[in-house]
Amino acid sequence: MTRTTQFTIGATAHCNDGVGGTVTRVVIDPVARTVTHLVIEPRHEHTAGRLVPLRLVQKTGRELLLGCTVTQFERLDRAEESHYVADDDGYSSHGTGKAPAWPYFSGLGGTGLRAGGSDIATGLAAGAYRDSKVVTTDSVPSGDVVVYRGDPVHATDGEIGHIRGIVIDAASHQVTHVILHEGHLFHRKDVAIPIGAVTHIGDTIQLAITRQQVEDLPPVESDQCDQTP
Repeated sequence: MTRTTQFTIGATAHCNDGVGGTVTRVVIDPVARTVTHLVIEPRHEHTAGRLVPLRLVQKTGRELLLGCTVTQFERLDRAEESHYVADDDGYSSHGTGKAPAWPYFSGLGGTGLRAGGSDIATGLAAGAYRDSKVVTTDSVPSGDVVVYRGDPVHATDGEIGHIRGIVIDAASHQVTHVILHEGHLFHRKDVAIPIGAVTHIGDTIQLAITRQQVEDLPPVESDQCDQTP
């Protein structure tokens, strides 16, 4: 048996003594194709998400169990960092609260880490920050990329659906499948795309197969891949 673990973006994460928060995205090393962290947003939505190393995840499925207390969870590194930028510094076209981080280049192709969103700064004194904005970018290990629920997935002949989750090998943390939400309003299903059919992981997921080949894949349940022979 090869044990695999599915991380559904949007799942609830529990600590030893209470609810920690919600899985909002997955952090991936795109070269090794391994998951390094989960980003879990605390129950209070105004609080920044935390970078949770996989070693803290003790149980997966529809709900996750973390091997820490709520207090320990809230002390983990934040998954976002904010910066003040001037209106004329090249970020203005992205709008308040949205900006790209430094690009990443590898054999898989270049990709930029994307902003996770931010609050607009209020109550700033006149002067140096008068013409500034606050932008928030993902704060992840150097070289890693962030995968969000709803990120677009492209087949060789066009967009085919959106990311729902990631399946990894429980021992190596290598990605084995990406879970794709495919279809239209009255004909939707989740399918598992083998990582061998993925050519690019970043702000979009690029596949080496056609839309018809994706549509021909059998549907999977949300945690059907939790244990695979």
